[in-house]
Amino acid sequence: MIHPFHPLFGREFEVWHFRSNWGDERVNYYDDSGSEASIPVGFTDLRHVDPFVVISGNRSLFRVADLLELASLVEVFGAKRGSSM
Repeated sequence: MIHPFHPLFGREFEVWHFRSNWGDERVNYYDDSGSEASIPVGFTDLRHVDPFVVISGNRSLFRVADLLELASLVEVFGAKRGSSM
């Protein structure tokens, strides 16, 4: 598991199968009691890691591309708000 705060962090399970429901990718596995369970693929190391996360060494909370997109949205909404006054 990738997310360090997830209760299963550091555990290993045998993957039973992958599924995608309405864009939500999940991986199914059998838990310690033998019951089928699932978890988002993004919580595991089965998905390729974002190169930005690797390069930043997890030191940045935001990616540059996301901050630029946010700045653009703030500018657009700020302009709309200013024009309605």
